[in-house]
Amino acid sequence: MDRRKFIKKISATTSGAVMLGRFPVKLLAGNFDLKKIAAASNNENVLIFIQMHGGNDALNTLIPVSQYNEYYSFRPNIAIPDHGSRKFINVDQTLALQNQAGLHPDMTGFKALYDQGKATIIQNVGYDNMNLSHFRGRDIVFMGVGGNDDTSGVRSGWMGRFLNYEYPGYPEAYPTTEMQDPIAIELGNAMSLAFHREQGIPIGLNVWSPEHFYNLISGVGVDNANISFPDGHAGDELRYLWQFENMSNEYAERLRDVYNQGSNSSEVYPETYPFSCPDNFRNNPLSGQLQLIARLLKGGIKTRIFLCRMGGFDTHGNQVEEYDSTLGGHAALLYHLSSAIKAFQNDLATLGLEDKVLTMTFTEFGRRVHSNASYGTDHGTATPVFLFGKGLQGGIVGTNPDLNDLQNGNLKYAIDYRQVYTSVVLDWFGASEGAMQATGFDSWIDKKIDLFGTTGLHPKGNENLQFEIYPNPVKDFANVEVFLLNPSEIYLRLYDLNGRLLNVLYQNKLNFGQTHFTVHFPPLPTGEYILILQSEKTKITKRILKHE
Repeated sequence: MDRRKFIKKISATTSGAVMLGRFPVKLLAGNFDLKKIAAASNNENVLIFIQMHGGNDALNTLIPVSQYNEYYSFRPNIAIPDHGSRKFINVDQTLALQNQAGLHPDMTGFKALYDQGKATIIQNVGYDNMNLSHFRGRDIVFMGVGGNDDTSGVRSGWMGRFLNYEYPGYPEAYPTTEMQDPIAIELGNAMSLAFHREQGIPIGLNVWSPEHFYNLISGVGVDNANISFPDGHAGDELRYLWQFENMSNEYAERLRDVYNQGSNSSEVYPETYPFSCPDNFRNNPLSGQLQLIARLLKGGIKTRIFLCRMGGFDTHGNQVEEYDSTLGGHAALLYHLSSAIKAFQNDLATLGLEDKVLTMTFTEFGRRVHSNASYGTDHGTATPVFLFGKGLQGGIVGTNPDLNDLQNGNLKYAIDYRQVYTSVVLDWFGASEGAMQATGFDSWIDKKIDLFGTTGLHPKGNENLQFEIYPNPVKDFANVEVFLLNPSEIYLRLYDLNGRLLNVLYQNKLNFGQTHFTVHFPPLPTGEYILILQSEKTKITKRILKHE
């Protein structure tokens, strides 16, 4: 294949998605950042991000019960009623009155999950000087920075930085026999900054079926030896694309096989909103995405991060029906979110997968407290975050917003979104101290929120397995201290920065408690190497400098 044809074909396949079932799926295996968050995590937990694109209206999603009069006075044309057959649903009447919150009446699925202890609400999430531009606001949250931070030099997402620390060697070292799958999958046709690293470009393939996907990329990259790349940035980008094209053959075949061998339970995922709404809000955009994820997980996929999207939350006008504030486009979206996640949780439970999956919503900002004359709301600030899963402690974190203490007509945030993400990365994925530093969340560890029950990790991180090695840098010998909460077979392996296994430094069955031993390093050139200590259920990654 000549270069002109190669470049033309590669350009047509970089925006992309595989079509599984009815939904386009973007493979982020070529994306160095998200690739790592899952591959390098210390357990098999899975994270589902659901982006509520457009800025969800917090106050019509979650009404402060004790401040209902104030709430109604600020938005009488769109307020959810406190009486009648479609009044708000009190989430938890066991709380003190000032902390009680009312769900939109179409969020009955959410209420059911909350009552089962499988849903958590985090109130008033935001950051200083929130940016109210859709694109910039979304990028700030993905970057893991604050509104007052200088982001001129930031080109990566927080997940990208975490992954870059934890899993060196991509793409050359992947896929492996241990990780055959793309570590992250983005459903839809857009690529998010969250998945970028500091250097390198994310990549996916845009085709309409697994079979077409496999055939297409099997036809690209046949003649590696005859392809040359120009110097400079353009050449680097082409080389990166070419490299991933060759790798994608393995990912496509694996993904197709996993999809075919997977299945869903008999759980029915809702497809349409049952009440009045504009036609473009009628169909559920989330059900099929979550149903596909459940099927892939049942098929044995080891992908750890999934990103789903729902649009339509930019409700400047016609947020509700003029004749009934409980109906309309926003009501339909909240129904779709709540009912699809409820079906997903039921499906996971039947499939035996419920313990390993956490689902979390996020949106770039909330809406203003005052409604406008168009039966809508304009861009605002703080907004709740919802989490779903069996591993959660459940309940409501934080207090209702104070409608008598606004900031330029907006809700004041109380919890920084990085407190939430720090909790997920540290306690759900078990990130190491070094990984938290690389991610940029190490300064937030003391401010994180304890969200998880017995299936999450220890609130201080991974206490089931710990280890220290010294001296570092090392020459010939090093001392290792290991702490185990439960007896386990232990492996200490040495890798180079390309992910190649160099040596098994230690292997033994250890009892619980602390163990000390010495390891001998093989003769190696001076440089940086990777150590991975792995037990039967957990692994920890550290970097070490070797000198001769």
